[in-house]
Amino acid sequence: MDDVDGHDPDDDLADLPGGAPHDRWMRLALDEARAAAAEDEVPVGAIVVAGGRVIASAHNQREQLADPTAHAEMIALTQAAAALGSWRLEQCTLYVTLEPCPMCAGAILQARVPRVVWGAADPKAGAVESLYRLFEDARLNHRVDHVGRVLADECGRILSDFFRGKR
Repeated sequence: MDDVDGHDPDDDLADLPGGAPHDRWMRLALDEARAAAAEDEVPVGAIVVAGGRVIASAHNQREQLADPTAHAEMIALTQAAAALGSWRLEQCTLYVTLEPCPMCAGAILQARVPRVVWGAADPKAGAVESLYRLFEDARLNHRVDHVGRVLADECGRILSDFFRGKR
């Protein structure tokens, strides 16, 4: 979809897979992850980009809100829907520092998000590649283009450092 000057905002995101534009946006998600760590929350951050701009940014808040659903992705999706006035996030890209879990992957599918870029793999709960492949499940009525392991070392390090500090 072109904006008023004929520029396709999705060009700012580059084509999947991978690339420098993804690094730029993932660094903003990492800022959110650092904010989570500062609040003693598991350091996962997420942003939603539409039209070449951030329309939502969030981090884990499960402890703060005493809410098991308060994952970074869930909060960012809710913010994005409010910003757009629609639950259909069909023109958005979600950036998240950790591979989405089944709950978050399900919400991403329900919101019709077309693209997800994630950082560190999650071998214990990942629902994109590690344990499940929900975004590619032919039984579902929506598919999600995705690229993983963007700034994976940095995204993984913030989690490792956090949990090392807990032990």
